[in-house]
Amino acid sequence: MRGPGVGTLLRDWRRRRRVSQLELALRARSSARHISFVETGRARPSEEMVLRLAEHLDVPVRERNALLLAAGYAPRYTERTLDDPALGALREGLGRLLSAYEPYPAVVVDGTYTMVAANRGITLLAQGVEPELLVPPVNTMRLALHPGGLAPRIRNLPQWRGHLLEQLERQLALTRSPALRALYDEVAAYPVALSRDDPAAGTGAAAGFALPLVIEHDGRLLSFVSSISTFNTPTDITVAELAIEAFLPADPATAAHLAAHAS
Repeated sequence: MRGPGVGTLLRDWRRRRRVSQLELALRARSSARHISFVETGRARPSEEMVLRLAEHLDVPVRERNALLLAAGYAPRYTERTLDDPALGALREGLGRLLSAYEPYPAVVVDGTYTMVAANRGITLLAQGVEPELLVPPVNTMRLALHPGGLAPRIRNLPQWRGHLLEQLERQLALTRSPALRALYDEVAAYPVALSRDDPAAGTGAAAGFALPLVIEHDGRLLSFVSSISTFNTPTDITVAELAIEAFLPADPATAAHLAAHAS
């Protein structure tokens, strides 16, 4: 059975991005009339036009291949596995990056938050979680929010949980991933134990500029702010869906604690 035509798919992406035909036409150096004809199937877009519209609609790389196929063109973007020899330089670079960030935690995840690499800082934080949560493939959302994972030690769990769920919601708005939807439904249903502690305890200076992750480790409160990095202009689906999350100590006590454990 044939799926939706390229015009239907493009119209869906345009509406999801809340962009008018005229606005999209101006961005793509086209005309509203031509965009209308493409969306209704009265005109077949060129391969270049499909890619240009996808770029201006911020369509994920994986979905751009679907647009090309629907328009009758060959997929443009490859999808290699991370153990592919062609990605050897990438694996080496990621390994060096994670090691250089130690003793601070850092992790690399794919498009469904499956952990593909991590440093010893992450291993330190994961001490004490249920063993089954650490059996590969490890999912970092599940690791963070599962009652047997880090959740019982996260002292500002309601706030951090809300942040993670909002992050998942934003990605669901960008993709059509059934796996992400299933993950969201799973982790959103986890019970949330109310902490007797002040939810803002231990946030320190980070509270002034970012929501910190406040977690207990070895009898101490550690506070982190996180940053997420992705690859610019990727041409491979696997690479496009990788993200590096690094946790920066939000106070001197956290940095000192990590340094002491590293030594």
